[in-house]
Amino acid sequence: MGLLSEWLFDSETTHLINPINLINQLMIKDLPDNTVKDVAIAVALEKESPESKLWYVYLVNLKKEPIENVMITSKGYGEKDGEPVKTSVLRHMFPVVEGGAYKVIEPIDEATFGLNNEYWLSYYIGNEIYDKKFIFLPESIVDVNFIKIPVVNKPGVMIL
Repeated sequence: MGLLSEWLFDSETTHLINPINLINQLMIKDLPDNTVKDVAIAVALEKESPESKLWYVYLVNLKKEPIENVMITSKGYGEKDGEPVKTSVLRHMFPVVEGGAYKVIEPIDEATFGLNNEYWLSYYIGNEIYDKKFIFLPESIVDVNFIKIPVVNKPGVMIL
């Protein structure tokens, strides 16, 4: 018997079932659907001069309620000149972001716009945790994609 004694037999489908997969499926279905809504990450143009442009990444809370214990990790990755490139992973924490408010996450260098720029956001509303990964794809931070970022009121690209 050995290994097979640890598997379950499904008589309806006549398949063997790994009990660990079954437990994982049951646990996942019991998790609440904490979908992130009305919270965005935006890259906005702060200042422009003939010599340079200054860009910032913002967290924008479009909700009416505050979000708490906000944690954001950021990193860039991709290829440049056929070689793999990775930036450092940075972590940012905000105790509270009020409803209808924003926080500056970090400055961003235009040289990274050719990479995937990933921001992984986690926050709480009450006792419920929410998280979402936002990825600005290479060359997506361009003038043609600009909007006026709500609340921040600056031109830029936003992922909601």
